[in-house]
Amino acid sequence: MLLRFIVATFSAGITMLAAGIVAGQDFPQKPVRIVASEPGGAGDFAARLIAQGIAGGLGQQIIVENRAGAGGAIAADLVAKAPADGYTLLFYANNIWLLPFMQTVPYDPVRDFSPITLAVKAPNLLVVHPSLPVKSVKELIALAKARPGALNYATGGTGSSNHLGAELFKALAGVNIVRITYKGAAPALNDVISGQVQVMFPTTAAGAPHVKAGRLTALAVTTAQPSALAPGLPTVAAAGLPGYESAAMFGMFAPTGTRDTIIQRLSQEIVRVLTREDVKEKFFNAGVETVASSPEQLAAIVKSDMARMGKVIKDAGIRGE
Repeated sequence: MLLRFIVATFSAGITMLAAGIVAGQDFPQKPVRIVASEPGGAGDFAARLIAQGIAGGLGQQIIVENRAGAGGAIAADLVAKAPADGYTLLFYANNIWLLPFMQTVPYDPVRDFSPITLAVKAPNLLVVHPSLPVKSVKELIALAKARPGALNYATGGTGSSNHLGAELFKALAGVNIVRITYKGAAPALNDVISGQVQVMFPTTAAGAPHVKAGRLTALAVTTAQPSALAPGLPTVAAAGLPGYESAAMFGMFAPTGTRDTIIQRLSQEIVRVLTREDVKEKFFNAGVETVASSPEQLAAIVKSDMARMGKVIKDAGIRGE
């Protein structure tokens, strides 16, 4: 009797294991939908490039659906409530997991999503108008401390990388630089170029051409390590503000409960595309660096970023628009 029970249990385990493997191998059987941000932005560009790349490996059409609004909460809520079958995915920036610190959202960024991969990141530059008498991060901090409240920084929307990058700088440096808010990053950058505002943290793609033309002075890049997108520039951390790290990070997620074999299949396909030299070059030319993390690495990054930036958001009293 005992022997029959052991055999039956072992057989059931093998059957379940085989079913899991088949589920991963047989996925997908229909088109996969990737929900991304507004058309034309960095997130939309990255989502479409990834979708194009993985379609062949998955053997199905990959559809990118743009869902903007509420800082990304609309898109996140849609995917959080979708069936956990791998056919509806979320591709969005880190505002998805930082938004709950700024406003009430109908989802939990840790509980409601299964991480697939941190796909890409877009570094920011710390730039100043050339008329400002500073040539380094240390000099900017010293000037800001000597003239509290006298310097301004420009940002686009609340919670954007150029906004939170500046707030992190203020918090770590202990300086008072006043925020000037614009409807988008482009008009914000224009006013820094014209000298109406002194400081900004634009993306490398937006800021680098103006630095090259002499319209802006770049002091540092915001990533933890030097970036090939900003050759010759030190990091903010190395240039005088230890512990500083900020960038727009874009991750792929599935609804919680999605079978692990499907998560691994999607992760492997996306990483395979992101590590292709031609794809890396396309991202680089758009001012974006490929990351291609594992699901476990993305989960750790989300939790770490929430702990670090959540405190900055709370201490600064930042609320969603």
